[in-house]
Amino acid sequence: MSANILIVEDEPAIQELLAFNVSQCGFKAIQALNVASASKQIMQTLPDLVLLDWMLPDMSGVEFARCLRADQRTRNLPIIMLTARTEERDKVMGLESGADDYITKPFSPKELMARIRAVLRRRMPEISEETVRAAGLELSPATHRVSAGGATLELGPTEFRILHFFMTHAERVYSRTQLLDQVWGDHVFVEERTVDVHIRRLRQALEPSGLDGMVQTVRGSGYRFSPG
Repeated sequence: MSANILIVEDEPAIQELLAFNVSQCGFKAIQALNVASASKQIMQTLPDLVLLDWMLPDMSGVEFARCLRADQRTRNLPIIMLTARTEERDKVMGLESGADDYITKPFSPKELMARIRAVLRRRMPEISEETVRAAGLELSPATHRVSAGGATLELGPTEFRILHFFMTHAERVYSRTQLLDQVWGDHVFVEERTVDVHIRRLRQALEPSGLDGMVQTVRGSGYRFSPG
């Protein structure tokens, strides 16, 4: 699954370079020259990660990071701060503002991509292309295949995304609204009951393997994936 990376950088040449490197690694680059533009982009579609420059013309990156962390919708949005500031107190300030990582300029594209992948793996494991295994199930995002006991299971694209999310967030209960945001995206408007339809299809796809019971209904709360 390709991640959407929002690049907030006011120097066009640096922004274009960042966008090029992000795209070369298979991510989708979304560009903003200032906080106002970045806020509009986030309102339209929540990105998977923000590359945030410290020095911006309308608001500092540190202030913007704090705003994102204070908002319910963006509080868990992964943020990597980009800056020329190298003092330890600046790094501490950047991290305390809510940034997940802090990279000082100049940096190599290889280092930046490694940091992006590391943050995405920690914050959003469902974005990773790594094969996921749980209680006899094996899911490969790269080949878009699911198998159990060596036998391939046939899943539709939405059921695949739900299972991938569940397998990377096992034992946690998610409401229909949370699943809509996480699997469909918070910019997609569909009925909550749509989740029930796809959960039913997911269970039907898992039924031949005898593993359909791992997708559990938690009455009054939502759904949980329990491989235990």
